[in-house]
Amino acid sequence: MNKTFYSNGKLLITGEYLVLDGAKAFALPTKMGQDLIIESLGEENLIQWKSFDYDQSVWFETTLKTNEIISNPLSIIENDVTGVLRKLLFEAHKLNPEVLPNKGFAVETHLTFPRFWGLGTSSTLINNVAQWFEIDAFELLRNSFGGSGYDIANAQNSTPITYQLLGDKPIVKQVIFNPDFTKNLYFLYLNQKQNSKAAIATYKSKKQDIQKVRMEIDAITNKIITVSDQFEFEDLLQKHETILSTVLEMEKVQERFFGDFKGTIKSLGAWGGDFVLVVSTANPIAYFKAKGYNTLLHYDEMIL
Repeated sequence: MNKTFYSNGKLLITGEYLVLDGAKAFALPTKMGQDLIIESLGEENLIQWKSFDYDQSVWFETTLKTNEIISNPLSIIENDVTGVLRKLLFEAHKLNPEVLPNKGFAVETHLTFPRFWGLGTSSTLINNVAQWFEIDAFELLRNSFGGSGYDIANAQNSTPITYQLLGDKPIVKQVIFNPDFTKNLYFLYLNQKQNSKAAIATYKSKKQDIQKVRMEIDAITNKIITVSDQFEFEDLLQKHETILSTVLEMEKVQERFFGDFKGTIKSLGAWGGDFVLVVSTANPIAYFKAKGYNTLLHYDEMIL
């Protein structure tokens, strides 16, 4: 009998980077995500793994020996997809040693968004593997990829959330976010995938005393989730961008690429790639197409 697990993708609206240091973040689970289908192969002691992109093309395929996963000889942990997968399954095995020994599996993963979009190819996989092994996904994340865990919280929820790390404990709260101005919200793909690990490393190398900054971000997050006026919403986004621009010593995305845009554009997640949030009363599709940006999704197309 097959087992199927599913996890939602993610977009981080506030608190990028600073969420690692306890700032309160506001995040939106996406309609698109990834599933994991498990078929038992009896006692073959193999995992036949196949990963499909959104268009049903196979982007990754491998066969793993379960005894190699369980023993985890570090000398063969490659810095590639196979090695990362073996490491993830090894950490899952440590948390629940009953799943893999003397068993075989055919595993398929299916994305419902292009994997280069940055909506959570890794986080949805981690959460799905955690469901398969019946273990805590946040603990699996800490032991494998690392990160704040907000993306795991998104994978597990189907409503907007706030997310905050208090010590190592994730605090997740579902919130209602449905202002009238969502009709004027869009998500634009910047035509390049940003490496989250590299971006986090850059942040850690530049951050100084961020206690005051964290409090400012918390205040913005608390206001954004309750705001009903679009102009106040845009003002909060712009203040957030100014704070992060100073912390990261990076130019704001709107200043860098879209200086003549009539509206507000805010970076999401790792600055410099993936999606940005666009606030525009007029439909901005023609503006962005003229600049070579063709992937623009309305809020209702993207968000649950």
